[in-house]
Parts: sequence; C-alpha cells; structure tokens
Amino acid sequence: MDLKALIADRFGVDLGLSNSQALTPFLERVLARRTHRSYTDARVPPELVDLLLAVAFSASSKSDFQQASVIELSDAGKRSRIAAHFPAMPWIGTSPVFLVFCADPRRLERICSIRSHPQPNADLEAFLNASVDAALVMQTFILAAESVGLGCCPISVIRNQMETVARELALPDGVFPVAGLCVGYPAGGGQVSMRLPPTITIHSDTYDERGLEEKIADYDRRRHARHAIPRDQQRNPSRFGHAEFYGWSEDKARQAAQPEGASFAAYIKSHGFSFG
Repeated sequence: MDLKALIADRFGVDLGLSNSQALTPFLERVLARRTHRSYTDARVPPELVDLLLAVAFSASSKSDFQQASVIELSDAGKRSRIAAHFPAMPWIGTSPVFLVFCADPRRLERICSIRSHPQPNADLEAFLNASVDAALVMQTFILAAESVGLGCCPISVIRNQMETVARELALPDGVFPVAGLCVGYPAGGGQVSMRLPPTITIHSDTYDERGLEEKIADYDRRRHARHAIPRDQQRNPSRFGHAEFYGWSEDKARQAAQPEGASFAAYIKSHGFSFG
C-alpha cells in the first residue's frame, strides 16, 4: 500500500505527504496497524513471547528507573475468574496469550532500602513515571508482536476490577496494572481505527484549540461514513435517548459521562499511594 492510501486509511484525510517520502517497512507497518480481538487456535511459542518481552523491555525508561513489570497469565482458572467480569470481551479469556503490564514503583522503593537510602516512592510523580514506563513497554511489545505476524488488543478495563485482579495476580502494595494485553495469531483482518487528524492533535509553539467544534464534527462525519455505530449500540439510551446522528464524539462523551475505574482509584489510595 502506498503512503497516501495508508494515510487516508488511518486519518480519512490527505495530509499532503508525497509518496516520494521514505516509507520504510516499519513505518508502513505502524501506519497500517490494526486491533485484533479474534485469534486462531495456533499456539504462540513461549520462546517467541520471551523474545518479544526482551524487545519490549528495551523501551525507553524514565531516568533508567525501569519501573515496569509484566505478568504472563497462563493459569486458566485465574484468567477465567478475571474474564468472568467482562462477558462482552470474551477474548480476555480465550486469546492464546494474555499479559498484564504493571507499573512497579515498589521495586525502586525496595532498591532504595537495600542500598540503605530509604525513600518512599508512592507520590504522584512516582505513579506517573511508573505508569509511563509500563505503557512504553506495552506499546513496544505490540509493535514487535505485529512485526512477526501476531495481533494484539490492549485491555485497560481490567482496572475496573482491581480487587479480583490484585488477588489473582498477588499484587503487593506499590504495583498496579496499567493494562492487560491479548496476543495471538489473527483470525481475521482486524480493524484500522481512524484517528483524529493532526489539525486537532498537533500544535505549533502554543496549544491551539480554535475551531475544535467544527474539526470534531468533520471527523465525526468521516468516521461515521466508514464505521457507523448501529442504533442498538448507542450508549445508555435510557439516560441520553437515541441520537439521529451518533458519531464518535457523542459516543465518547457518553462513555466519559459514566466514569470508570472507581475501584482502581480506591485500590491505589489504600495500597500505598499518597499522591502528595
């Protein structure tokens, strides 16, 4: 696929980039990446998972603190007990591989004690640094996995069931999941999610949100033309009613109006984080 076609597929607009631009296989793969929620029964070799994790942990890390950990969940019972909370996402329990990428500020705190320089590592800065480290490791894993023909689907919703996840994974204070990740050989073509155009997300010198309403409306129309959300999938019609035109922004606004993660916030605050 040429560059213009890849850009049109990803953003739905022409960004003015010429096909003469250097399009390496890596850049093409990232532009064309898809989310996969359906997998074949083919086993993913453990040694391949180990290699991909080695690549993933080569990602950048804040101050070389290396505050990320990964738990590979191979116990069927543990997976089923977690997956039972999310019946609308059966791939959590059925994907060939399921990994949980954790922020791990606890390890640095323990290292400080080991070296006789005790220092708590449970404030907002520690939370952010470790979360970013874990996200970088996960994204690097995804890109590496896709380069060898695997498909992935991040699962942030596991944070909505923190007590179950913490119990099943035996998480100590100071370690928390950023997201799970389903991994396997794709059973279908997957889906390219149209992204917001750079006119909304990229700024020059200063933050500029002029014309945001119009730009979002244009994006809604482009995305709707490609992947219209069926009427029966509109969120919470008992509260919001049914919209004649139900675009991405209406869907995300309704989703945000039903805050997630209440159990996550309570868990974090009661397991070592002060945010002071």
